[in-house]
Amino acid sequence: MDKILVTGATGQLGSELLVLSPNYPQYEWLFADRTQITLDNLVVLQKQLNEIQPDIILNCGAYTAVDKAESEKDLAFIVNHLAVELIAKYAKANDAKLIHISTDYVFDGTSSVALDEEARINPINSYGDSKLAGEVACLKENPDSIIIRTSWVYSKFGNNFVKTMQRLMQERETINVVNDQIGSPTYAADLAQAMMVIAESEKWIPGIYNYSNEGEISWYEFALSIKEFGKYNCDVKGIPSESYPTPAKRPEFSLLDKKKIKTIYNLDVPDYKESLKKMFI
Repeated sequence: MDKILVTGATGQLGSELLVLSPNYPQYEWLFADRTQITLDNLVVLQKQLNEIQPDIILNCGAYTAVDKAESEKDLAFIVNHLAVELIAKYAKANDAKLIHISTDYVFDGTSSVALDEEARINPINSYGDSKLAGEVACLKENPDSIIIRTSWVYSKFGNNFVKTMQRLMQERETINVVNDQIGSPTYAADLAQAMMVIAESEKWIPGIYNYSNEGEISWYEFALSIKEFGKYNCDVKGIPSESYPTPAKRPEFSLLDKKKIKTIYNLDVPDYKESLKKMFI
């Protein structure tokens, strides 16, 4: 029986994979939190991988505090770059399949058309730098890896934009949301399902893939959809990014082109509203 190791088990994506796992009883699942897979200590991480001996690694663990990464660059790079490099080396040496999750923050946001896997990479913050370094190391150490870039991830689990909006819309009469950053959200449950389609597929075609839900919206429009499904009375106002400064710059445009993953793995990618609705049911 093949063993699947899920890193970042208590995060949004790891939690959605846990929900899905009973549908795949043919695998032995190990959901590793920070005590079982220590991404910020490479010596410990190596020992843990040697003990677990996974056949499939779904690397959902990451340093994701985008603003904090500006002041914790070293830690972000250990988790998002060096730990990924070590996991990729392990996968190569032990003939394990590796699916690693990356981000739209590898782009600078200056595009005006949906970004495919060949689009120019140019991160504009430390988090993006660390994730790009992880991608490069992953494919260098193990060219058989599959990397999935995703964007604006949300879930019923963990901390995310949707849950923050739900709370604020119940607490306040008015909220401001940036209206000049464009992309598409990703429901973590959909991404988890896509990962399992790939893991289960008879064809394993390594390289980089994009995955997010369908739709081209701003955070402001996303907030309006949350208001609609939650039936909240809060007044939502759109503001420019310059009115909401953050330590880390965000890409203004990071809409991902999903043609490659849809074609190769015959994936049906839901519209963002269709998936968002599931969180409110």
